[in-house]
Amino acid sequence: MELAARARKGDYDDDLILEQLARNRAFLTDEGLVKLRSAFIIVVGCGGVGSHATAALARSGCSNLRLIDFDQVTLSSLNRHAVATLADVGTPKVHCLRRRLEQITPWTHFDCRNELFSESSAATQLAPDANGQAPTYVIDAIDNIDSKVALLNYCHKNNIPVISSMGAGCKSDPTRIFIGDISASTDDPLSKSTRRRLRALGVKEGIPVVFSTEKPGPGKAQLLPLNEEEFKKGDVGELGVLPDFRVRILPVLGTMPAIFGLAVANHVILSISGYPQEYLPSKNRDSMYDGILGSLQGSEARIAKDFGFNAEGLKIPITKDDVGYLVEEVYNGRSIISGLSTRLALVRWEKPKTGFFIDKRTPGQNNTSLKMKELVCMTKEEVMKHEKEVLKGDKTPEDLWGAKIAETVEKKMAEEEKYERF
Repeated sequence: MELAARARKGDYDDDLILEQLARNRAFLTDEGLVKLRSAFIIVVGCGGVGSHATAALARSGCSNLRLIDFDQVTLSSLNRHAVATLADVGTPKVHCLRRRLEQITPWTHFDCRNELFSESSAATQLAPDANGQAPTYVIDAIDNIDSKVALLNYCHKNNIPVISSMGAGCKSDPTRIFIGDISASTDDPLSKSTRRRLRALGVKEGIPVVFSTEKPGPGKAQLLPLNEEEFKKGDVGELGVLPDFRVRILPVLGTMPAIFGLAVANHVILSISGYPQEYLPSKNRDSMYDGILGSLQGSEARIAKDFGFNAEGLKIPITKDDVGYLVEEVYNGRSIISGLSTRLALVRWEKPKTGFFIDKRTPGQNNTSLKMKELVCMTKEEVMKHEKEVLKGDKTPEDLWGAKIAETVEKKMAEEEKYERF
């Protein structure tokens, strides 16, 4: 501790620091390492993911770190925390990290804040450091959805570079971990909830995230419901340490938060130092969205022709991004009718009213008045049947598919109507 106190005041030979960072220096070049050493990075959440990210950043030369976390080290933290020992149990996670990392990189400045991140305190917690330096990068390693959305929304609206770690719980396959824009992070429940909450705040894209495409399956870990004994203890909401934080135990394989945390740190190091980075996409579904969009355009043209309108050059007010959102977010990549996930297409749910089918507000512009909330996801075969018997015929959707399916669709549409304006 005495050595670290002196080092932070400059009483530490810079040649020793450069020797300790020699491998990073050779990789990132002198210019890149200088950028990294002079950066100011904030890590919010210092558990399994955040601790590994912080340790990697400090070891790599990041010399100015602000750590934010309200929690203490517990016995169950030791399966995934980067540096915690038995002696740290019961102590704040932020100070646990500081104490251990001071023994590795004593010159690093740590601003430790043992507090909960929230929307109301964001401006203070993400403020410039004592020397007036604004955050170079922010790392989101929070596992509470409210705090997570508040952090990402604040950073996005204030142009602060941020990267977010999505859910590492219940994951076990490291080959399915990807880095990409939040708009592409499908197949992850935490990511999906975060995306939808952010979309309601007007944030669709522009935030890099680390996420896993691994799906649950037979024999795999899952978040189990609370047992009857827990409910007998009283109101479930009173069992948690803090309001809105889960009281159930989330199964976590200790290796996975470490991989997520190191991936986050890797991204930050490369971004700050200016090192080239080009990630493989988790899955290229653009061609599929293009196909679905073309199929929808064809369906609208056929309906227009059946209604007696000119279908030549007919346009629809739906984009490829809209298609991706509807297919992935709203309908989870499955047909609302059969649950199948292959040969998908979008189609109107109800037969349009003649007077409202074509948008006539702009003379010379031939487009339909189609809205996202009017579309459902089906297989191509189901679409053809729906088009023939409902959109061109006399049946209602309920007549064709049954009351249960109709009720499910109505709930989906009601839920999505409030998101459409974003």
